[in-house]
This record gives sequence, structure tokens and C-alpha cells, in this order.
Amino acid sequence: MIQYEKLNECNFGEHSLDHFIRRQEVQECWRRAAGQWRLLPVAYVEDWDLEARRKRAGIILQGIRDGGAAYGARDGGRIVGFARLALPRFGSENQYIDLAQFHVSEPYRGRGIGRELFRMACAGARELGVSKLYISAHSARETMAAYRALGCVEAAEVNRALAEKEPCDVQLECTL
Repeated sequence: MIQYEKLNECNFGEHSLDHFIRRQEVQECWRRAAGQWRLLPVAYVEDWDLEARRKRAGIILQGIRDGGAAYGARDGGRIVGFARLALPRFGSENQYIDLAQFHVSEPYRGRGIGRELFRMACAGARELGVSKLYISAHSARETMAAYRALGCVEAAEVNRALAEKEPCDVQLECTL
């Protein structure tokens, strides 16, 4: 049975993602070409080794310490999904907060875990005083389909720093 919780330094640590499987076989990605979004053949495998998982765990812990928020899904005590909101707020009216990390372990995808974590992140974003989530989203076909199913649309205001950091990402938002 999956258990959901807000993460903190007592229930999440640097080894909490040691068993997490961030594997995705990508075949197609969305790219903007001639002013239009097109689904193009872009094949690769994204995977995190132990060092990468521990680095992400450290980023989550630092984000919690910095006043952001993180949420986790556990199965048998192991993290199988997580979402992290990163401060500071931004946008012309400080309406955005960055959904900086949002992942479900490969064997657990398609079970509604991401939907529940997204719901928790939206509630947490409201508590932090914003009206929109901002997502610099992986452009893989499956990833974009998941974000669209969650109600995300192309961002009205693009965060240039996030867009330049990951130029192949799609900049999305979700009104809360």
C-alpha cells in the first residue's frame, strides 16, 4: 500500500533514493521547429546511477532547509515517487513556484502515484502563496502526455533561467 507524506529531515535523508529507479526509454520528444511544436524521433535512455540519486536526495534536503516543500510516496518504507517545490516565487506578480523535481520510480508508473503527488504539490504551492505551478518539463512524448493529463499548459511567462538551463525542456504551468 502506497503511503504519502510531506518530506522533512526526519523522514527523508541522503540515502532515501538509493533504491529509486529513474529509468526512461525515450523514443520521441517535442521540439519547437518553425514556430510549431513537433514530435520528433529522439531516442535515448535516461537513468540515474547511485551517485545521481544521492545528489538528487541532497537537493531535496537543501530545498526543504531553504523553505521549499517536498512530498513523497512510499511503498514498504522506500520512496517510489517524489515532488519538490523550489523557492523563490517568481513571475510578474510572484504567481509561480517551480515544481523543480517530480518523478515516479519506473515500476510504479501508471498507478496514480504521480497524480496524487501532483495534487499534494498543488496544495503545498497554494500554502506558499502562489497561484501557479511552473514546470520546466522533460520533452519526451510520455512525459508531456502525463503533464497535459494533469492540466498543464504552455507557460504564459517563461522563466528564462530555467529555459536556458534545459533548452530542450518544454516550459509549462498549471493554474491552481
